[in-house]
Amino acid sequence: MPEKDLSALFLDTLKDIYYAEKQILKALPRMAKAAGSEQLRTAFEKHHDETEGQIDRLEQIFDLMGKPARGKKCDAIEGILDEGKEIMEEYADTPALDPGLVSAAQAVEHYEIARYGTLKAWATKLSMKDAVKLIDQTLAEEKKTDEALTKLAIGAINAEAA
Repeated sequence: MPEKDLSALFLDTLKDIYYAEKQILKALPRMAKAAGSEQLRTAFEKHHDETEGQIDRLEQIFDLMGKPARGKKCDAIEGILDEGKEIMEEYADTPALDPGLVSAAQAVEHYEIARYGTLKAWATKLSMKDAVKLIDQTLAEEKKTDEALTKLAIGAINAEAA
């Protein structure tokens, strides 16, 4: 049985977030289509393009490790995305749909921020300088997306629903 060290944990978590990003990539077009606000739709479409780049960076990290880019089922992201689907179904054609979509998207962002923050700390400890740079790019994008969603919600979306 292989040793369960920090490097093994890093790889397992990398597989987890790789799977998660692939699932997010599939969910974003549905969320964009459901959005009533043009600004929210645009934000989801922009993040779809960013997510493709994030997947590419994860694949680069797998390459740096000499490992195949392979996901590991992530129950956490599946649960978060299921909640988003539920919001889309239960609040379709209501003023509360867009705030619900923002909430669901921010739950995804917060999960990603937590995962990438942890991966960055572990990559730093493992002296994986190139991986740290790649993870840091993605972490910055995720934080920026979260901030943009907050601004959208505070600026117009929540008020329109109230």
